[in-house]
Amino acid sequence: MNAHPILLQKKYVRVIKLFAEREKLTLSKALDFFYNSVEYKLISRGISDLHCMSDGYLAEDLSEEYNTSAKKLTNKKLP
Repeated sequence: MNAHPILLQKKYVRVIKLFAEREKLTLSKALDFFYNSVEYKLISRGISDLHCMSDGYLAEDLSEEYNTSAKKLTNKKLP
């Protein structure tokens, strides 16, 4: 199921703001991560009706993706 594009944009704003607060990121960095995340791809394609989940749930899920990707980058840099 697909949500109305304007409603999705409003949802994205709320999720990005919560995510930025949670991870202590600037809105610019949070926005950049969000639009390159797996979660954004799933929501924008209407997969699993993720857009129906609460903003807090989505921000938490995004934080998990962010922390997982940060750990992968850290491990790659180690000799």
